[in-house]
Amino acid sequence: MALPPGMLPEIEPVSRESTAAVIARQLRDAIMTGALPPGTQLGETELAARFQVSRGPLREAMQHLVSEGLLRSERHRGLFVIDLEPGDVYDIYAARSAIERAAMLRALRGGDRDRIADVLEQTVAEMATAASEDDPTALSTADLKFHEALINASGSKRLVRMARTLLIETRMCLTALQSTYQRVEERVEEHTKLIQALRDGDEKTALALLEAHMEDAVQRLAPGTSLREGEAPPVPGNA
Repeated sequence: MALPPGMLPEIEPVSRESTAAVIARQLRDAIMTGALPPGTQLGETELAARFQVSRGPLREAMQHLVSEGLLRSERHRGLFVIDLEPGDVYDIYAARSAIERAAMLRALRGGDRDRIADVLEQTVAEMATAASEDDPTALSTADLKFHEALINASGSKRLVRMARTLLIETRMCLTALQSTYQRVEERVEEHTKLIQALRDGDEKTALALLEAHMEDAVQRLAPGTSLREGEAPPVPGNA
């Protein structure tokens, strides 16, 4: 329903990103890539000097990251980058499995499989280039783009919204995951097989590969933990 004329006269068009939003984005990127490793304490004085801002927008930015679950607050101690315990890894990948399974089903049944596969192949090409150049950061970035593209291709605004914070936490996992592969090409091969199953419209294989992909990551990051039915999930440490 359109607003009646004269309503909200004080509102003006937003012309640029707020200072707090810029700070939050930069801190989020630093957490995602491991530049701010898990457990790092964030000091207001140092960060305010680094960003050359007052503490007001800095605190607003950090509280936003607390609400996203990327920072945790300790009474009388301050704010820290979250540590991903085995329970958190399980929780992240269990949630991702549900979201990406739904996204894959929509991609398989939507009748535009080849277009979606073409988009996904672009991200796998970026993964292959990063692997050949021995650039683990670029490899993890391209890996994340693959899964983000799959979810976006579902056409579901709700799946995209649900995945947003999960993908940030996933990027943290990928930073740790990259040291567990003896051959980085394994990551490229896993994603290539998923694309082929999508092109073929092979629902059973695509879902099995996706499940195996998530299970493999969990077992690498949290040995002894499994997403498989019948396995008792660990309790998340930072939920």
